[in-house]
Amino acid sequence: MSASPVVALRKAIRVYLLADAGFTAVLGEKLYDEAPRGMEPPYALFAEAQLRDWSSDLSRGAEQLFTIGVTSTMRGLSEALDLAQRIADLLDEAPLTLQDHRLVDLRFLSMETRRDQNGRIARVNLRFRATTPPGTA
Repeated sequence: MSASPVVALRKAIRVYLLADAGFTAVLGEKLYDEAPRGMEPPYALFAEAQLRDWSSDLSRGAEQLFTIGVTSTMRGLSEALDLAQRIADLLDEAPLTLQDHRLVDLRFLSMETRRDQNGRIARVNLRFRATTPPGTA
């Protein structure tokens, strides 16, 4: 049984981002599916994911639309925006290796900011699109 393309992509993204010294200098290993209870920002989260069939007559494939959210409690949005931009720059067209799948394309699509808890928490959501047929690189 092959790994889910969503899980395979998330694992590859985690490995790739944690290998970047600039990312880990600020966030360490704080890239989660769900933040541990009581975790203080800044941190990044894998958020929503949508998987759609991207098959053709000759081959199977999947298109993934997914979100990575950055959370910060620094005043203003600058910390969250800087972290989000680093993630966007690193992942846009990144050469990731996925288990049981092949990454054809990974693109940054958009960035959205918001404030929660009466403006105390800044959030930046990054949207990406990936195409991942089964197979190896």
